[in-house]
This record gives sequence, structure tokens and C-alpha cells, in this order.
Amino acid sequence: TNATDALQYLLNFARKPVEAESVEGVVRILLEHYYKEVDNSVRLKIASLLGLLSKTAGFSPDCIVDDVISTLNNDKSKQVLAQLLDTLLVIGTQLPENIAVTQRLIDVACKHLNSTFFGVRNKCLQLLGCLGTVDKPLTKESETGASASATPPRDVPSLISDYFSDQDPRVRTAAIKAMLQLHERGMKLQQTVYNQACKLLSDDYEQVRSAAVQMVWVLSQLYPESIVPIPSSNEEIRLVDDSFGKICHMVSDGSWVVRVQAAKLLGSMQQVSPHFLEQTLDKKLMSDLRRKRTAHERAKELYTSGEFSSGRRWADDAPKEKVDTSGVNLIDSGACGAFVHGLEDEMYEVRIAAVEALCSLAQASPSFAEKCLDFLVDMFNDEIEEVRLQSIHALRQISTNITLREDQLDTVLAVLEDSSRDIREALHELLCYANVSTKECIQLALLELLKNLTKYPTDRNSVWKCLKFLGARHPTLVLPIVPELLSTHPYFDTPEPDMDDPAYIAVLVLVFNAAKSCPTMPALFSDHTFRHYAYLRDSLSHLVPQLRLPGRKQVAGTSSETSGVGAGSLESAQHFLQESLARVSTLQNLDSPGAQELLHFTIRDLQRLGELQTDLAGSADFCATYLHCQLLLMKALQEKLWNMAVPLCLKQNAMASTAAQQILEETYKLEFLYSGLESRQVATIHNVRLQAKALQLILIARTKRGVEPLLALCEKFLQEVEAFQRLFITELPHFQDSFVEKLLELMPRLVACKPLDLVKILQTTLRQSRFIHLKLPEQIHRALATIIEPTGESDNPLRFTSGLVVALDIDATLEHVQEPQTVVKVQVLYPDGQSHIIHPKPGDFRTPGPGRVRLITQVYLSHSAWTEPCQIEVRLLLAYSSSSSKLAAPKPAWNESMEGLPTSENLIEGTINLSKPVKVFIMPKPARR
Repeated sequence: TNATDALQYLLNFARKPVEAESVEGVVRILLEHYYKEVDNSVRLKIASLLGLLSKTAGFSPDCIVDDVISTLNNDKSKQVLAQLLDTLLVIGTQLPENIAVTQRLIDVACKHLNSTFFGVRNKCLQLLGCLGTVDKPLTKESETGASASATPPRDVPSLISDYFSDQDPRVRTAAIKAMLQLHERGMKLQQTVYNQACKLLSDDYEQVRSAAVQMVWVLSQLYPESIVPIPSSNEEIRLVDDSFGKICHMVSDGSWVVRVQAAKLLGSMQQVSPHFLEQTLDKKLMSDLRRKRTAHERAKELYTSGEFSSGRRWADDAPKEKVDTSGVNLIDSGACGAFVHGLEDEMYEVRIAAVEALCSLAQASPSFAEKCLDFLVDMFNDEIEEVRLQSIHALRQISTNITLREDQLDTVLAVLEDSSRDIREALHELLCYANVSTKECIQLALLELLKNLTKYPTDRNSVWKCLKFLGARHPTLVLPIVPELLSTHPYFDTPEPDMDDPAYIAVLVLVFNAAKSCPTMPALFSDHTFRHYAYLRDSLSHLVPQLRLPGRKQVAGTSSETSGVGAGSLESAQHFLQESLARVSTLQNLDSPGAQELLHFTIRDLQRLGELQTDLAGSADFCATYLHCQLLLMKALQEKLWNMAVPLCLKQNAMASTAAQQILEETYKLEFLYSGLESRQVATIHNVRLQAKALQLILIARTKRGVEPLLALCEKFLQEVEAFQRLFITELPHFQDSFVEKLLELMPRLVACKPLDLVKILQTTLRQSRFIHLKLPEQIHRALATIIEPTGESDNPLRFTSGLVVALDIDATLEHVQEPQTVVKVQVLYPDGQSHIIHPKPGDFRTPGPGRVRLITQVYLSHSAWTEPCQIEVRLLLAYSSSSSKLAAPKPAWNESMEGLPTSENLIEGTINLSKPVKVFIMPKPARR
């Protein structure tokens, strides 16, 4: 009845999905309403719905193009016209292969480009950018609707470039973005656009300048070696150098958004001449970027002026080094010191972008890395933590090209006082890879790291690791200070230090790692140092290397450096793994004679292989777990169990039920704990899971009376078999004579038969099913977690008042865990059997390196009063659900407004232990009255 109600109905309709078959009918109904409607806002909403409906999966929108174009030609409202052009853009992007439709849409866009409303011009330019082509010329008829006799045909880029000088800034922005869109679609832009883009850098509007900066950068990447003239002179320079100077100038722009963008783009311009690169670090214009006249030119000018040196004034004919103001600058003076401006900017986003750009350019140029070192080190004192962290990471990335001086190291080490754990650990990481120049630098670094260790004892592992690399990188600088570090004396005995002191262990880690590549160093050790070496070599083998000590026999170790594990032994281990799998694949059936013994020994071998060869640990553990499932299945399907009456084998039934449950748990581990699996391996796991569920169904039928409980279970089982067929239809040829293939053959019969008959068929099929050979992919990684804090070594209980909470700090490393923010949970198990699962915040996860994640969080403990301290268990869990499976069906993309709502897919189905449990003493005290 009125426009408000109509709008409300349309808004409600927009939230409901529409089937692909009925989209065309819905569009026709909407168009009917559109023609009748007089209110512009309702027509606008209908136009937007047409675009939304065109995106429906399975619907081809070419059948509604004519209707939308005819509507467009008849509508008078400018806003509705803009929305209809947007709908045409959606339709065009859905039909990229249909050249006829694309050409029609381009013609429509050209026709409406001369509209007085900025929104219509915007949408036309957007349409040309998304659908236009460089090679096909446009006639003037398609541009203006007039005859084409007067003007020759023009291409899309030249038509778009006309709007670079449009009176409306929004249209100028849309024109530049349309040109960039053509570039993104793989069409090469002409160099002639460069001068227009440079003029737009001084536009009054921020959006125009932002798009123009991007445009200048694109052209500098397309034509880096082209020569361009410097305005108001006869000098010429490379286009990439000229554009670099222009973008440097934009780092001083009035808008911080443009400054951030310009700073980021500078980092990717690595073809720039060294002179221009170095000018970014100095606000004064360097002499080599000025065009100075040669002595010959100056003499010629003097000669033509008719003046000669009289000899009365001293050196009046000497060449003048002072450059006159009329000299030509190769770079704008406002562009000098771009990085100095960027690093001193008031907005921290600009400072971060400048640091990142400096890092990118320094990685490509070792000479520039040395020059920008002081600037990066100065950023360690920034007031914003994020900037400090980014500058530490930047210096870490270029550390291979630089050597820190003592004054620079002093500034770097001052950051160890920072209260932020992330900053301190990033600095430890930087020191692992930094090169220092003198032994005083080593002493200074050691002293500051020991102070850090005293002030923040939780940094112990990070400091030890840092000193390990510092010693290994600088053995010749550590050698002269060994007597001082170990407090040894040429002829006096010194007291033996305490081995429980973390600071002493830190010194030993530094010295022993330096001694690995310095054979003269062990001669400076005292007797107790050798004893301490043997102790640390056993207790901290990842920090202390194997040393060749004089007069002492080698101790065999398990690490790769002692046992000589290299490429050859890795190949032999892979060969052994393949042989083991091939040997097991000879088993034709699950009840083959001697099969259990073979599986048992193979599992043992694979587990040992995983311990010895870390590179193959994931693959070996995966195979061992899979074979363990097969072994459990074999034991559960033994002949004597199934030939006896049910009351006589209650114990065996219970064992088979336990085995089925264990197989299910193992299959979830196989699917969710290992990464790198292909569709074939996941299908094999699902086949084993179906076998376990069939076994459970058979056991329930044997032990429970009545048909009612079985009906629902049988239906659910058949649904899972159908789901397997849907998910793994391409893998079915690899499953010859397998359990699942036999089930699919019998599917029509299974659906029709009674529950007890179905159970009998399942029992026969299960016992006759063939053993499936496991084919391994290239690399399998097992998800692992190690809890660093708490260590579980302390005997002092954590005391707190009952009913209140106490915070327990957790620090753990995660490896090869996919999407840890959603799947990793912390479990706390109390002595009375209570179990709490805590979900860490997404901000608690850090990523120090590829494949590695660090979890630093707090869990809150609370309990009623106890009479004496007891241990709680803390461990990390991996949560899973069937929707998080590697082959879960994709969600429909129709309704984007529903994405934030909670769904059943987010529910956790089960958890898998990810780490070993750590025991912590706690003591809830009764509250004082």
C-alpha cells in the first residue's frame, strides 16, 4: 500500500535464500513491481535485489540482461540508474565468457558516461574497468549515441583517461581505479598515462592522490627503464627513478592514509638507482642528484660573455662548487629524506610502513642495509610497542648483511629492560642472527642477557637459546674471554660454581657452542667444567653440542650430529618405511594366519623409526597408528568369539566393544592430528571408521534385546555409508574388495531389509573385507604441543583462598597445528575428577616462524578448600568436529548477513590429547572468618 511497507517486505525477502531454478521467475515478479512503482527508494532496492539474485549459484543471468538494459533506458532517477548499472556490472562479472553480452554492457556504459550525476559516471567507469578490453576500439556511437562519422574509433583506456580531469573528485578516483582494474586483468597500460597520473599526485582530494600513487607505482613496474624528461630542462632520467622521487614526495603528504600507502610502495621499488635510494636517508639534497655544469660549459659561458680573468682578484676564475639556484635537480627537494620523514611521522601506522619498506629495500641491497642500520636501531626507542617490535623483526631479517657496532649494540640491548615478553623474545631472536664486531660486544651482550635472566626468570629458555647461537657465530671473539667467563686461574684453584644457577648454565652454553668450532678452547677448561659439560650434554642436549675433548673418548649420542644422520640415512629410512608397508600389504584378509604377529612387529619397527628419524616421524607414526587400528580389528573379529553363544562370551564381547571404541578414537587422531593428507588417505581412514561403527552395531545387536534400539542406529549407519559415497566418489576405484565397496554393492538390499538381517550381512561383510594397502603422500606432519611453563618441577604449592581464583601462566609451543585459534584448548583436571576446558583468546597465539605457533595465556583455577596440597594436571587438547574435516562440504554463499550467527557446525564433537600432561601443586586454603 505504501513505500515503507514495500521496502520492509523487500528487506525481509533479501534475508531468505532462493533456489537457482526459481530465480528467473522471482526476477520477472520483481520487474513487474518495478514498472508499477513510483517511489525511487523502492525501485532502488529492487534494482539492488536483481544484482544479488544474479549471484545465485547455478543461475545464468544472461536471460535478464535485456530487461535490465531496457529498464535502464527508461528510468529518470539518477540514483536508480547508478544502481541498475551496478546490477549490470554484477551480471557482466558472472558471464566473463559471453563476449556479446560484455560488448553490449560496454556500449551501455559508454552511452551513460556523459551523465551529469557523479554516481552514474562512477559506475560506468567501474564497468569499463571490469569488462573493457584494450585491443577492441570503441566507435563514437557507443560513446555518445551519436553518429561515428566525425571522430576515429578510440580504445577503452584512452576513454577512461579523459575522466582523470573530471570536475568531481569521486569520478577522478573511479577513473584511476578503472585503469588499475584493467591492469589487474592482465592488460598492459600505455606509458602516456604517466604524466597525467603525476599531475594527480597534487590533487586536492585524498582519495584521488591515493589512487594516483598506486597508478604511478604500477607504471614504474611496467616501464622501469623508459627515459622521461625532467620538466623545465633538457635532462632525462629513468622512469623508475622519477616515479620513486614522486612517491618519496608523497611520504610528506597531508593525509596519513596516503603517507602509509606511499611508504609501503617504496619498499617494493627495488630497481631504483643507488643514488636515489640513499637520498631517502638524508633531508639535504646530495650533490650527485644535482645537475652541475661541467668546467667546459662554464668556460664557454665566460668566453661568450667577453669577460676574462684580470688576475687582480684571488682565484676569480676557479670553478665555483656552489651550485646556483637555476641548476637542475634530478629529484624534487621535498622528496629528500623520505624515510627520515616516515620514521619520524606522528602516526604510528606510517612509522611501521616506513620500517617495513626500509627492511625490504635493505634485503635487496647490502650497501643500503649498512647505511639504514642507525635509523632502524633508533626505532627501538619508539613509544609504541608495535613499532618497536616491527623494527626488531626488520633488523633480524637484514642481520646477515650487517655487523653491529658497540654503540648500536648498546641501544639494541637497552630494549631487554622492556616489560613486554614479545619484545624481549624478538630481541633474543635478533641476537641469535646478529654479527658483532669485538669481544667487548660479546661481554656486553652476555652481561645484559644475564641481567634480563635475573629480572625475568621466565625468559630462561629464550636467553639460553640466544647464547647458543651467539657463541656458535663468534667463536674467535669468545676465545679470549673464556678464562674471565669461567673464572679460571693459571695456578690457583677457583671454587666450583653452582650447577643449579641459570646464569652459570647460560655462560656454559655460550662457551661450549663457541668451542665446537674452536679446537683450542677446551684446553682452557678446568676439571669441573668437563664434568659440567657431561651433565649438560645429557640434560640440555638441544643446547649443548657434541665436543671433541682432549684425552676423553667420544660419548655416543642420538642427535644427527653424532650418529651421522644425513641425506643417505634419510633415504634408507624412507626405503625401510616403504618396505614395511609393502610387507604388510601382502595380507589379503583380516583373518590371515600369522597376520597379527606381522602387524605387531611392523608397528614396533615403525614406532622406533619415528623416534630415530625426526624427518619421518609424522609418516611413521601415521602408519603405525593405522596398522594398530587393523590389529585391533583383527583381534575383535577372531573366530571363537563369533561361534559361541552370547552368554558364554560376555568378557570377549566387552573386549571387542573396547577395541571398536579405541579404533574410532584412533581414526579421529589419524584424520585431525596429521597434516599433509590427500583425499585417498582420508577415504582410507573413513573406511576403517565405518568398520569400527559396523562392529559396534553388531555388538549392540548381540547384547541387547528388541528391535527398537537398532532401528535408529541402522538408519544412521546407512546415512554414513551414503555420505562416504558422496565425499569419496573419485577414490572408490582404489577400494577394490574393501568393506565399503561391498557395502555400496549391497546398498539396495540393506535399505530394504530388517535390522537383524542387516546386522548379519554386516557381520559377514566385515569378516570377509580385504586389508587396504596404505599409500603415503609426500610429507606428513604430526601436530605436537610442548608445555614450557609450568614445568611441573616445583614442590611449592600455589596457595590461594578457596572460592577465589588464582592465575596460572601457560607457555607452550605448537607445531603443525592448522588454525590453532579455533582448535586448541587447555584442559585442567582436578584430583576429584572435575575437568575444566578453557578456550584461549585469539590474541594469545603468536607465530614466531612457519609451522610454529606460540601460546602464551593464563588459566584461572578455583576450588573449595582442601586439607593438604594436591596435584592438578594441565594439558593441551585439539578439538575437532565433522564440519572441520578436510573434505567437509562448502557452505552456500547466498546470504552474507547470516555469517555471524552461531551454528551447529561450531560445536565440538571430541578432543584429542595434543601434549603430555604437566602436574602443578595447588592448595586452596579455607577462607578466614
